[in-house]
Amino acid sequence: MAIKSLSIRIDDKMLDKLHVVADYEGRSANSEILILIRDAIEKYEEKHGEIPIKKK
Repeated sequence: MAIKSLSIRIDDKMLDKLHVVADYEGRSANSEILILIRDAIEKYEEKHGEIPIKKK
């Protein structure tokens, strides 16, 4: 699986809070974001079914 980069815009206050949460969990901010994304996808799929992915 290829690892892709994604750039996001985030205000200073939210980024500071993200770092606090990540530090508390013993993770980097990047790892914390990946976990939050994974959890959001799992929650969506529980409600709507698996998201089909088109092969490229």
